[in-house]
Amino acid sequence: MRILIVGCGYVGLALGRRLSSSGAEVLGLRRRGDPEGSMAAAGIRAVLGDLTKAQDLEKIPGDFDAVVVAAASGRGGVDAYREVYLGGARNLVEWARGRRVGRIVPVGSTSVYGQTDGSWVTEDSRTEPDEATGRVLVETERVFSEADCSGVVPTLIVRVAGIYGPGRGHLFGQFVTGQARREPGRWLNMIHRDDVASALEAVLLRGQPGRIYNAVDDEPVLQEDFLRFLAESTGRPLPPMADPADAPGSIPIRKRGNTNKRVSNRRLRDELGWRPEFPTYREGYAVAIAALVGTPGAVSPSGAEGAMIAP
Repeated sequence: MRILIVGCGYVGLALGRRLSSSGAEVLGLRRRGDPEGSMAAAGIRAVLGDLTKAQDLEKIPGDFDAVVVAAASGRGGVDAYREVYLGGARNLVEWARGRRVGRIVPVGSTSVYGQTDGSWVTEDSRTEPDEATGRVLVETERVFSEADCSGVVPTLIVRVAGIYGPGRGHLFGQFVTGQARREPGRWLNMIHRDDVASALEAVLLRGQPGRIYNAVDDEPVLQEDFLRFLAESTGRPLPPMADPADAPGSIPIRKRGNTNKRVSNRRLRDELGWRPEFPTYREGYAVAIAALVGTPGAVSPSGAEGAMIAP
């Protein structure tokens, strides 16, 4: 297979390494190229280019069996989202008209689900987020879906939950630095970086065009319970409760807005046979916790409940 990964950052590199080790020819589009050699080390051929510039896409050589869109906005606001995600989607669809592209697999986000009642959501649940960035992502999905429906290029959208892994974990980082605050009743949905890569590979190889797939682990967890797990596993104090009277800026803004839902991965499991290597946060954070407390191997905190497979 010949595969293009648009955006070879945290997820793109992991995916490219996985695909190239399986024998695929993998090209990676990145604005900075590969000055540090991380793409070459992952078996990815670097292509210098910017997704937001249509002329850069035209320089990409050849046709592709699949294109995975894993570009990031650089933590920018709504304007950056519009430029990178929405503008990039339009550029890619137009680019695909002039060559053979087997399928496009955009990496989306479960932040498009705006539910706040803690309910379970599936790929068929409504997508009406309150956040402006979430609405841009919904609009971006529509561009790809229309390209699929109109026959321009088959598309398969993967909505990814909060990603963590080596060197990354938003709430874990807050816990370590003492900035975390407990918020009872709020659900978290997470997935390890390596499981994102395996989910994308499954969709790329076996997914049905026009479908949407949620990439998330097997067990949503209440935010307060996750912090309690970290405290018990590391011997550190449990973070205090969030206090509305705290000074502005004392608690970092949530990365995914004020949503509260439990995201199901049932379609990915049942239709494609995907299984996460790290089914819950317990397995996924074992190495990071072991490093934090200075002990080798995985950590298995006492009293941990069994994994709950999403309905």
